[in-house]
Amino acid sequence: MRVLITGGSGFVGQRLCQRLNEAGHRLLVVSRDPEAVRSRLPKGADLRRSVLDFVDSPPDAIVNLAGESIAGRRWSDNQKKRLIDSRVNITRDLVILCEQLKQTGGRAPQVMVSGSAMGYYGDQGDTEVTEETPPHDEFAHRLCKRWEDTAREATEFGTRVVLLRLGLVLDAGGGSLQKMLPPFKLGLGGRFGDGRQFMPWIHREDLVRAICFLLEHDELEGPVNGSAPHPVRNAEFARTLAKQLKRPAVLPVPAIVLETAFGEMARLLLTGADMRPKRLQGAGFQFKFETLEAALADILG
Repeated sequence: MRVLITGGSGFVGQRLCQRLNEAGHRLLVVSRDPEAVRSRLPKGADLRRSVLDFVDSPPDAIVNLAGESIAGRRWSDNQKKRLIDSRVNITRDLVILCEQLKQTGGRAPQVMVSGSAMGYYGDQGDTEVTEETPPHDEFAHRLCKRWEDTAREATEFGTRVVLLRLGLVLDAGGGSLQKMLPPFKLGLGGRFGDGRQFMPWIHREDLVRAICFLLEHDELEGPVNGSAPHPVRNAEFARTLAKQLKRPAVLPVPAIVLETAFGEMARLLLTGADMRPKRLQGAGFQFKFETLEAALADILG
């Protein structure tokens, strides 16, 4: 297939491009600076600055991974707007591309796998969360809902839309783990707050495999939870990471410290959801890394 990827030069996108290229697919990648990212992507990838530059080179499938890091800086009103705009605007361009391809007598892409996040559910406490769980209304939910609602508009043009709600993506060289490792390696790691909040997670390899699975399985559309089958509480995550590094994890970070440092954004660290990949597993997807111990042993071993 001809696969259009936004966020193709990012932490997940680079590995996805590598796997799609190995499988014989043609890569169409959107980047604001094509020459700067060309060396990070497989040879032969077609890089263009805008989604709409691909009207004359129509994709069969889309994977939408673009968006400014939600934990990049404190959530001022302006930053909240940037977070929403960075996701909604490029997703709207993808919908416009589908519309233009349909209107010019061609065919809109068969499928769009559009990234979303566990934040859709908001703080769920101890509730086991599947794709049917009602959300808790807060900023992270409203952000994800706007993002997902925009992606759903592509269904009007015959495109199957999958809304992939991601947990923390773990692997070496980037993502959540890169930020956690320095203090834990020094023996300065520990739980956040009371440590009872759930942390849904997924190994990057399983995430890339899941995206490929979703591109191929026509029966899957709508929300799909992209996380491993065994989420853990924050305190267990800290203990497991410290054990893998052979370091102690005895320095908790009090909730008040995080709230003072990060304001509303501290909710990302102090709340969570016991998110389960019900629809992925129900469709027959098999995880290589079902437990956090297995994932961290592979990444750090």
